[in-house]
Amino acid sequence: MAYEIIRYFYQKTKSMQLNRLLFLIGILVTVCACRSDFETVTSKGDLVFSQDTIYLDTVFSTIGSSTFQLKVYNKSNEDISIPSIQLGKGLNSKYRMTVDGMSGNQGKLFQNVTLLAKDSLYIFIETTVNAADANSTDFLYTDQIEFDSGVNLQKVALVTLVKDAIFLFPKRLPNGSKETIPVGNKTVEGFYLDDSQLRFTNQKAFVVYGYAGVPSGKTAIFDAGARVYFHANSGLIVGNNASLQINGSKSSTSQLENEVIFQGDRLQSDYDNVPGQWETVWINEGAINNNINHLTIKNASIGLLIQNNNGSNTSIKNSQIYNSTHYGVLAQNAKITAENLVINNAGQAALACVYGGNYTFTHCTFNNNWNNPNQMAVTLSNFKLGSVPETNALSKATFNNCIIYGAYSNELELNKKTGTAFEYQFNNCLIKFDSKSAAANPLYQFTTDATHYNAIILNQDPKFQSVTKNKFNIDGSSSAVAKGNATYLIPLDIKGNTRALPPDLGAYQNKPFVN
Repeated sequence: MAYEIIRYFYQKTKSMQLNRLLFLIGILVTVCACRSDFETVTSKGDLVFSQDTIYLDTVFSTIGSSTFQLKVYNKSNEDISIPSIQLGKGLNSKYRMTVDGMSGNQGKLFQNVTLLAKDSLYIFIETTVNAADANSTDFLYTDQIEFDSGVNLQKVALVTLVKDAIFLFPKRLPNGSKETIPVGNKTVEGFYLDDSQLRFTNQKAFVVYGYAGVPSGKTAIFDAGARVYFHANSGLIVGNNASLQINGSKSSTSQLENEVIFQGDRLQSDYDNVPGQWETVWINEGAINNNINHLTIKNASIGLLIQNNNGSNTSIKNSQIYNSTHYGVLAQNAKITAENLVINNAGQAALACVYGGNYTFTHCTFNNNWNNPNQMAVTLSNFKLGSVPETNALSKATFNNCIIYGAYSNELELNKKTGTAFEYQFNNCLIKFDSKSAAANPLYQFTTDATHYNAIILNQDPKFQSVTKNKFNIDGSSSAVAKGNATYLIPLDIKGNTRALPPDLGAYQNKPFVN
């Protein structure tokens, strides 16, 4: 038979060069020599695993997890067969797994899985679990992957923290589209909160899909300890004659148990510091009586967007905004009074007060370490960009006992159009700004312009504990210690610590660092 096959190839390729013929014959011999099965020995319980516990991070009740992987190694010199791989809870397990490309339903038993010598295989694990399935004391759902049985039994633990949640989302309309709500001159996918949804308690997490709108004449209230998770392209809108009340309070642990926290709904640890996972908290024209206290905003496109709201003040106290794709706070013709506010890491500016407005910031820390030489910690302007820039009065922009710092030479930007008010003042602030650049521009005369600058500290490192971990507290070695003016004193810092006199700059009273 082999002779006839070779003869066939010869007839088909007699016009080819000899080396091409030999190549084809080589392929034939290789194929014929392949084995259709392996001689294996039974596993002896000496498998090695990439980890002994798989933490599937935190999931919301009824929402599927991401997929996690386990690598299984055969470090022996023999090809082995693993008699069985299964979930400990069998058909009752809420975990699902794929073994070396073989998938199955929950609880499937994989039998006689071959693993060659010095080789490995992958197991992929995911889950969809209800809060009722978890342990009632710690909300953990657990199981294990079991390899073999009896004396050769080996186990890898599976652990998932399950959050019970209330899901808020736009309705699907009869034509298949989703509900929308108007914002300014456009509409966005979203819905108005009804009266039963306006109170966000700390009893369960809230997961928002689309934009949740606060109706006119209503107030959205967030209790201390409330947790709100926004899906991609989602946010919160406070519109005409509506109000926002965030009533967080001082926490005593690193878990920020009394802080109100807004963040994306991707709970895996890989997403802890990924910007742009959701959109923004949008305080729009006509919103009234907006008060924010002890709010942490993480990983948005714009943390707070406050537009055309110069007629009503937004009060921000003891709050933090981190890792925004564009801006931590973008205020356009707005009115803001802020104290003990910390903003870090934004693609364009930590704080942008543009197209005029009225602003007072006291004992605030603005830092930007975004990897972009055009980023700023603080930018102010009295116009908005367009084919013809439109101006609007910046009637007040006052910074008292603040820190304005970051990764690049100039972290303060002042953009002024003549013919319209541009009123700014920095009192007892630490500012990072290149001295040569300052000398060449009349807007940055830090040492000689007493109308706009008083007691400015230039280009001295405030020595934050850890910029990458968003720890902007300072210790006694900081150049910001005791450089503040008691005239602008906020008695307690962002952590509730009593400020000394003279006060330190920024949102934190200095204390020794604790890891």
